[in-house]
Amino acid sequence: MTDWEKLSHAYGSAEDIPALLARIASEPVSKLWNDLWSALCHQGSVYSASFAALPWLAGMAESNDRGQAVNALNLAGAIMAGAEQPHGAGDVRTQHSAEITSLLTSVNRHLRTATDRTEYINLLESMLGFEGVVGWSEDLAWGLGNEEYEVSCPGCETNLFIVLGERGFFSTSEDYALSDDSIDTRPLRPTSPADLGGIGRRLHDIALTDSQHDVAHMLTYVFGNVTCPDCDTDFSVADQVSADWAITQ
Repeated sequence: MTDWEKLSHAYGSAEDIPALLARIASEPVSKLWNDLWSALCHQGSVYSASFAALPWLAGMAESNDRGQAVNALNLAGAIMAGAEQPHGAGDVRTQHSAEITSLLTSVNRHLRTATDRTEYINLLESMLGFEGVVGWSEDLAWGLGNEEYEVSCPGCETNLFIVLGERGFFSTSEDYALSDDSIDTRPLRPTSPADLGGIGRRLHDIALTDSQHDVAHMLTYVFGNVTCPDCDTDFSVADQVSADWAITQ
């Protein structure tokens, strides 16, 4: 039995978590899931209680209620994405290997049947969290879902927006969302699918297999190249997204 009183979450003692889990199981509403997220994965931070909740989340991921299952997978994925943080819970990947294996099986099953693009992107990111893929397990969905990454130019260190999707595929140092078409931009240069390697190739292949052609197309730009509009430095988008992780750690 888990002694929740000895564990902590974002707001202190985790003694209130069992009651919250019981309410979610019987009353699957967004507010309760938001409360659980806020306690166990507050702005990306994780705690001893976060990992203690993994067995419950793994069980919920097997629910016949797809909404409940997807919520559980997304929260569990975010928790595992933070497994390298200081959290006082020990070697959580070893301690919870059975739950992680179960969660990985569940997320792959739901990926295959996802029809909503946003749900698919979030599940793809959760999969990376269960696999222990550092960085992309926290930032993949943010960039693809919001159709934007913010990176620093490796040449002049200017903050750049890397825009992907409905507004086009370009880089700019200007606030493109509030400006007209006169802003200075440079087009992103996608990598040919045949030339993709590593995690980029794997994610692209998974998206194609799952008939998520929009996502696969965006990934060729995420793992493509761009020129800084301020200093004309050429760089890899993915490499610079990765380089910025080190700054924020």
